[in-house]
Amino acid sequence: MSTETPAEKAKHRVRQLIWLYFWLLLVEGALRKWALPRFSNPLLLVRDPVMLGIYFYAIKAQVFPRNVWAVSLWIIGILSAVAILGSPLFPYLPAKALVEVTAYGFRSNFLHLPLIFVMASVFDEEDVKKFGWWILFVMIPIGLLMAAQFKALPDSFINRTAGLGEAEQLTAGGGKIRPPGPFSFISGPVFYMSVAAAFLTYGTLTRTVYKNWLLIGAATALVIGIAVSGSKSSVASVLLVVAAVAVILIVRPRAVNRFGWTLVIVVIGAIVISRLPIFKEGLQILSDRFTSAAEAAETTVIRGTIDRVISGFTEGLGHIDKVPLFGYGLGIGTNVGGRILIGRPAFLLAENEWSRVLAESGAIFGLAFLIWRTLLTFQLGRLSFIALKRGNLLPILLFSSGFVMLLNGQLGQPTTLGFAVILNGLCLAATRPRVPDSSATAPPIADQSVAKPLPRRSVFASRIHGPEIGAEHSNGSADR
Repeated sequence: MSTETPAEKAKHRVRQLIWLYFWLLLVEGALRKWALPRFSNPLLLVRDPVMLGIYFYAIKAQVFPRNVWAVSLWIIGILSAVAILGSPLFPYLPAKALVEVTAYGFRSNFLHLPLIFVMASVFDEEDVKKFGWWILFVMIPIGLLMAAQFKALPDSFINRTAGLGEAEQLTAGGGKIRPPGPFSFISGPVFYMSVAAAFLTYGTLTRTVYKNWLLIGAATALVIGIAVSGSKSSVASVLLVVAAVAVILIVRPRAVNRFGWTLVIVVIGAIVISRLPIFKEGLQILSDRFTSAAEAAETTVIRGTIDRVISGFTEGLGHIDKVPLFGYGLGIGTNVGGRILIGRPAFLLAENEWSRVLAESGAIFGLAFLIWRTLLTFQLGRLSFIALKRGNLLPILLFSSGFVMLLNGQLGQPTTLGFAVILNGLCLAATRPRVPDSSATAPPIADQSVAKPLPRRSVFASRIHGPEIGAEHSNGSADR
């Protein structure tokens, strides 16, 4: 007879559903491209019922987030949705289309993000390592699939896009496409290779966590995947992980010796892989893309990359005075919003994320949402750095792979939204060390430092902020 309490059973169900959410994120594109192309559009929302199930059981387990982050997010979201009534487009949009667009916009911007805190409530550092094992393992077939897609013709079955249309994947030059792997679009492999690089680095710096065969296989697949990706973003995302390694070596110099041996192995492996014809061909195409982009902008490769990153934040702010005070309406700037309103996917307002948010929700609510994302990004970075000083390398590596999606990722794209939730949720969960017994109190999440025990909150403070995440429960096991 089971001795688990109803809350413990609900918490176990939350963990199971989060794993299902993770696996659906990885296979969603394959379902839309190959298995069920006729249902490509409905499958955009395939993770939403799972997300609602997670919230249902999280409430039963008393781990649904009620901290200042979650409460403020719900307030901004509800006000942003209601603000559609003040849009200059409101009188001209059909009621049904207006409801559908607003609902999708609310879903994209606000509904999934609380999962970050739920993950940190039911998982800890040891659970995150289990995610890492599977991420590294799956990197091997993804790398092989990307290589096959790179070699295949652009119009072959393996390179088809989601749905039943005749469109092709984005080209990289030389008659090659940017291989999306099992995902619908190249952004999927970019995000995946970034987190794979984070766990690969962690595994090499912490030698007893993963087996050597897994690290070598994942490293080989990662290098091949980057080479054939034809994506500048894939290079930039992995370089962010490399930057995190530099921070680790400064803060934790004891890792230098282990890193030195790892570097030797990586260099030797890179020399071997560089002899492969597919690597040479892919690297040449990738190099040509960097060079041609710099020449088109009449600048250097590095300067052009920096300008592009900066413009992602400044473009929308520079035009904020031309946007209605409450914006044009939540969801109108997403691809799905374009499909609902004009019958085909299109960015009706702006492709840039900050510009889209500001154009949809205006200077008040749009800016509030962007500030929320920025503050949470800095909070995750702060907690990761505190964990690093304690000797935990994993959070800072995961932070380097996921913070860009939280800060500036296109949340209207389901794959980007899914990775933003999973990677930042893993980062936050990794800051929580394993609690040795169920009676121990877990460290607080997100709104308190995890380095020191904190005094008990007053009843009045608990009513305002809600109970601290993790304070009332124990730890358990493991597009486009």
